[in-house]
Amino acid sequence: MDRPHRVVIIGGGFGGLNAALTLKRAPVQITLLDRRNFHLFQPLLYQVATGGLSPANIAAPLRAVLRRQKNTEVLLAEVLDINVTERRVLLREGDGLGYDTLIVATGARHHYFGKHHWEQLAPGLKTIEDATDIRRRILLAFEVAEREADLARRRACLTFVIVGAGPTGVELAGTIGELAHITLRDNFRRINPAEACILLLEGTDRVLPSFPPKLSIKAARALARLGVTVQTNTIVIDVQPDAVTVRRADQAERIPAHTILWAAGVLASPLSGILAKATGAELDRAGRVIVQPDLTLPGHPEVFVLGDMAHCKGADGKPVPGVAPAAIQQGQYVGRVLSRRLRGETTPPFHYKDRGSMATIGRSAAVADLGWVRFSGLPAWLAWLFIHLIYLIGFQNRLLVLLQWSWNYYTRNRAARLITGDGAPRSPEARG
Repeated sequence: MDRPHRVVIIGGGFGGLNAALTLKRAPVQITLLDRRNFHLFQPLLYQVATGGLSPANIAAPLRAVLRRQKNTEVLLAEVLDINVTERRVLLREGDGLGYDTLIVATGARHHYFGKHHWEQLAPGLKTIEDATDIRRRILLAFEVAEREADLARRRACLTFVIVGAGPTGVELAGTIGELAHITLRDNFRRINPAEACILLLEGTDRVLPSFPPKLSIKAARALARLGVTVQTNTIVIDVQPDAVTVRRADQAERIPAHTILWAAGVLASPLSGILAKATGAELDRAGRVIVQPDLTLPGHPEVFVLGDMAHCKGADGKPVPGVAPAAIQQGQYVGRVLSRRLRGETTPPFHYKDRGSMATIGRSAAVADLGWVRFSGLPAWLAWLFIHLIYLIGFQNRLLVLLQWSWNYYTRNRAARLITGDGAPRSPEARG
């Protein structure tokens, strides 16, 4: 009896998981590899980072998600190398896996534009660990300020700098504004949390530069109502343990700040470089693999690359954005392509259906660009809530998040304000 077609999927994010789910009834044997045992809903990480949700609310164990899918096994493993000649994936755990088809979807990491040492001082938001570390830093800032007698150092403790005014930066800044002005009201005796200085820095001329200008203006106004100061045409030139240095035009300014957060860019997973070296594929400036219209590598139709790792051109000639809906569509597309291949059928190139973009700024405030309609305020916020609930994996997570959001809305509280990890209060001068 012939063995089934072997499919190895690296990465249990939106792309990899949806590829596996689409192949549920295909005559294949799937092995899904991931360094983590859970699928993470990254668009809501900022709510974990600001105490609105707990990590378990936005994560689902991969084995539980795929437990009824008999043609799929899940392995907790880290990929070190890929031998495309022998069609074999090499693992840190010392063994390897052979494949007939390889699907690589390991996402992206933070992009510091060559300043790698900034990462420890200005963390980005890509993992659960990032979110809980940022939550610790934000909450500790208020705790340290409560004990600080020196006014200048207290001001630095209550200064929050967010670098990058894309959706993640805007959502972080707005939520920190809510935390300072609403949630923490009357929680302290020596400080007024509402006196926090929240700076959102952007290198271009407006926030949310990928959105229409009118929505950018509305987002900036909503941020201002939450006490966020937006500084556009501002470039970060240095990050230190107790300050960030920026440049506007020809002027440099040093901003004392206890908490600096990074939301300025992403860089593809290191596996992109490994694939490029093994196959001769080209990489773009963000380290993404330039793929064929069917998401395969040139000369290697058995290797697919998805999600944030893939540079795939859309119908307008521009790269498909690195967002969750794109990765989901790519995963589903690859599943269909492989099923049709096994039946001897051909498939058309991948076509991304852009259903629009959304960003939430705070309570009852959001902006939405759906292509055919653009709106903001409460309607956009409700649409944002509904769409994110739909995309969450698992009924339990949807229910828990809905209940938590309802509680937060009516009580104006954030129940997950826990300082975990190395939480000893320290002044900025003691850090680094």
